Amino acid sequence: MLLDADDSQLVLVDYQARLMPTLHDHEAVLRNALRLGRIARLLDVPVWGTEENPAGLGENVPELRALCGRTLAKMHFSACADGLVEMLRPPARQQQGGNARSLPKHLQKPAAPAEQRGAVVLAGCETHVCLMQTALDLLDEEFEVWVVTDACGSRTERNRDAAFDRLAGAGAELVTTEMVAFEWLRTAEHPLFKDVLALVK
Repeated sequence: MLLDADDSQLVLVDYQARLMPTLHDHEAVLRNALRLGRIARLLDVPVWGTEENPAGLGENVPELRALCGRTLAKMHFSACADGLVEMLRPPARQQQGGNARSLPKHLQKPAAPAEQRGAVVLAGCETHVCLMQTALDLLDEEFEVWVVTDACGSRTERNRDAAFDRLAGAGAELVTTEMVAFEWLRTAEHPLFKDVLALVK
């Protein structure tokens, strides 16, 4: 099973400026997160952000925040508890034309389903807390969850790696930034191949 750009959404979890310096290998983690966001924007993959307790921990790093279509402020460790699922699943579109309200209920057409993107590419901090709890809740909500390991950070490698083990056991796919980029592209003939390659390099 490969990632499809047309079925993907990217969620960048809690890359907050005050938190980042405390994380193991934080510069590489942030660099990969920014790469992911830029590649997603190039390929028209929706990008969302979350911030844990922004009043206490501050906002996401400005360059990363600028890549997100919307950033969800949250207090729960799982972003799903504060509205992420509703962001990822748009409401049904209302039917156009006619005065459907004047018809009896059994004659009204149901609202057209909105375009669903069922694959959530997830990266963030801290891996063993907010990222993991969000990923497990998204799996419960029947999304496909792809965790980008080289764009995830915790204060210790042990905590980060324990989260990866648990996520893999729960059914999340573990991938890297380059795996995501090249699966979204699929071919060197993609019109944006050179642009994406420049970001990967």
